[in-house]
Amino acid sequence: MKWDKELANRLGSSSDFQRYELGTEEKQLLFFYLDSLVNLTYIQNQLVDKLFQDQHPYPLTAVHTVDEAVQAILEGFIVIWSMSEQTAYKAISNGLESRSIEESENESNLRGPRDGFVESLNTNLSLIRRRLPNADLHIHIREIGRQTKTKVALLYVQGIVHPDVLHEVRTRLDTIDIDQVLDSGIVEQWIEDSWVSPFPQIQNTELPNKVLHAILEGRVAIMVDGSPFVLIVPVTFSMLFQAPDDYYDRWLIGSAIRIIRAVGALVALFLPALYIALISYHPGMIPTQLALSISATRAEVPFPSLVEAIAMEATLEMLREAGLRLPKMLSQTVGIVGGLVIGQAAVEAGIVSPVLVIVVAITAISTFLVPAYNASIALRMLRFPLMLLAGSLGLFGLILGALLILAHLVSLKSFGINYFSPIVPYRTKDWKDLLVRAPLPYLKERPEILHSFNSKRMNLQKRKKGW
Repeated sequence: MKWDKELANRLGSSSDFQRYELGTEEKQLLFFYLDSLVNLTYIQNQLVDKLFQDQHPYPLTAVHTVDEAVQAILEGFIVIWSMSEQTAYKAISNGLESRSIEESENESNLRGPRDGFVESLNTNLSLIRRRLPNADLHIHIREIGRQTKTKVALLYVQGIVHPDVLHEVRTRLDTIDIDQVLDSGIVEQWIEDSWVSPFPQIQNTELPNKVLHAILEGRVAIMVDGSPFVLIVPVTFSMLFQAPDDYYDRWLIGSAIRIIRAVGALVALFLPALYIALISYHPGMIPTQLALSISATRAEVPFPSLVEAIAMEATLEMLREAGLRLPKMLSQTVGIVGGLVIGQAAVEAGIVSPVLVIVVAITAISTFLVPAYNASIALRMLRFPLMLLAGSLGLFGLILGALLILAHLVSLKSFGINYFSPIVPYRTKDWKDLLVRAPLPYLKERPEILHSFNSKRMNLQKRKKGW
């Protein structure tokens, strides 16, 4: 048989390629599959028996060419050749094991759904479909990667998303020409607007409710098979400091938490540089008693404030990275014990001042207030050039660095949307969901920046005053 020889030539060199022949006087069937991708128990106990009884447990799809058969086998299907019909089919094998749905370890919620995405694309799609049983939810799946042929799904709500945004996303996905796509991070780096910017222009998340909220605003979600991280586009800078909890609590609580996050982000970015500028160039701006106290603690420190601050921040980053790479049982020990031991030893040895240790500790805690991990990394990395500017020019250098960062943020775009909106350009309506989250009845319209076709998302006519 031609197909038998062709499949053996294409896949026979792999040890997991199997050819299985069964038949009776009336029916002869050949099974081709990779035993690393299929469930052998299912083949023996379910598929074979029901095929010979003409009971198909799943619909069989016809396969017309050898290339289609090879691709189906590589994707985990079982290719069945019927000798009597001289026709090939493919059947689902129920063989791929996947991680069960569980709570996300990277994004924790105090309130709201606890389930998170997994590595299976079909499972992730079901998490969205279950929450949004709407025919307007469109899902388009394509293959990206010359070698891996990874399935990438595009999710959006028809009638809400603007066609220009959708067209831009599709165009950028079509430009991806690469051998392997093993994670959504590869897609993210390929389609983002600015490759040199430290700020993420695409949001990634493991939370289905966060993706659902985004696509109902008029955004587009991108899922990659094999990755639990889903991409959301377009994104604005303010989205990186928002969490689903903000909408599940009352508006006063949500607004207070957002303000705390904003203050934490500013502290994480500017506090070490401000310390250097005040100590080195502007000690007169510090209250007298505090200045005398700081001066006494720095009397025996042999290094200038810039050197000791960069050394402590670099040490903290190394401890943080070590904690991420070590097993979970050891990571907490390294982070807590390592930080305490090194900080205490450095102070006792007179290498750094106790005030700097406090500054570095407050800065480290402030970075954890940013919900988006990739945004917190950007703030951590930008601290170092700001410290260099503050060590060279004092407060003037710090102000110069802040203006450069602000100018960069204003110049960025995410899929045609201004990254720093609704601040620049100024959009009054979108300020209701910026630093202060207005009460839900006032959030009746979708973000103006997205130009959604259906801008209204709630009807307040049925709600009586005084409820």
